[in-house]
Amino acid sequence: MNNNTLESLKFNQCKGSERFIHNCNGNEKSVLDFWKWAYSNLAANNLRGHLAEFIVASDLDVTQQPRIEWDDYDLLTKTGKRVEVKSAAFLQSWNQSKLSTIKFNISPSHPYNNKTGTRSDPVVRNSDVYVFCLLAHKNKQTLNPINLEQWDFYVLSTQTINQRLGPQKTITLNSLLKLKPAKCSYGEIEKTIDNTPLSN
Repeated sequence: MNNNTLESLKFNQCKGSERFIHNCNGNEKSVLDFWKWAYSNLAANNLRGHLAEFIVASDLDVTQQPRIEWDDYDLLTKTGKRVEVKSAAFLQSWNQSKLSTIKFNISPSHPYNNKTGTRSDPVVRNSDVYVFCLLAHKNKQTLNPINLEQWDFYVLSTQTINQRLGPQKTITLNSLLKLKPAKCSYGEIEKTIDNTPLSN
């Protein structure tokens, strides 16, 4: 088999109107139908992370290309800054006895080489800045993840995390605030990233 046929897939954004292909009658389901079925619970843990990335990407105006699951970093700004997006929330989809403790994943990882299809050593944080996205709303009856007023955003340079936390894998909200990240609202993320020094 030609190795070229096993290169990483090239794909475009779906429009939603694409139909599933089959040889039977009566099933005219579309990609949009799949999206509605699979992704309507925007507060779900596994989906909230993707939603947070999209929110940040839309603020940066870089949603023209579809998300790549295995990239070394989540987003690239128009000025070339590599962005890692992390999310957390006080409220979960399941029954809770109390609000969730806020904790973000900051674990270093093995960089992925798209040309070789392998991950290399050592583990690093392969970004310039982190954007920590907190769905800060605390009332389940009025929780709405697409209401961007319910989110808080904190921007911090990766170098600060490396210098202050080393190989630490997670950080609580209280510990994050002690590092004095730049807090901002939606519509201010791009400017905040641009104003964040990458080195001390």
